[in-house]
Amino acid sequence: MRYFFITIFVFCLFVFYQGLKKNPRDIPSNLISQEIPEFYISSFNGPNLSHIDLKKDEIKIVNFFASWCPPCTVEHKQLQSLSKKVTTYGIAKKNKNKDLSKWLGKLGNPYKNIGMDYEGLVSIEWGVYALPETFLIDKNGIIKYKHVGPIMQRDLEKLENLIRKLR
Repeated sequence: MRYFFITIFVFCLFVFYQGLKKNPRDIPSNLISQEIPEFYISSFNGPNLSHIDLKKDEIKIVNFFASWCPPCTVEHKQLQSLSKKVTTYGIAKKNKNKDLSKWLGKLGNPYKNIGMDYEGLVSIEWGVYALPETFLIDKNGIIKYKHVGPIMQRDLEKLENLIRKLR
């Protein structure tokens, strides 16, 4: 009986140790290496936005955000920097046009087009569970990378390297 408890204890220590080695920000996505989900939504600042727009022959970033989201404000400067290197689309989740207009007026607009996900259904299709989340899409409309949480200055180098590799 004693060996049984020792075995269970060692097993629990092993599982705990393995968990410590993992980065909690690395959240798997079923969409990696998959085509972007189909969607069609109204736009904030241009023509309606759909999955077809994101399959155009260019590398792009799709950023899920909201004006009411404090981490989205934190990452905004980094998105402006990235938008100079790659086409950036935004999908505003459960946002009011008036609030978004005020927020973008204050911080600037790094997006080529912003889709308005008023009900949050597009976000669900993409597997977004917290804002902000950012996806890197290749020239064929395949999701290559997902960044969970705000893009910080320290994350820019990794994203820029991934963009260079996709070119």
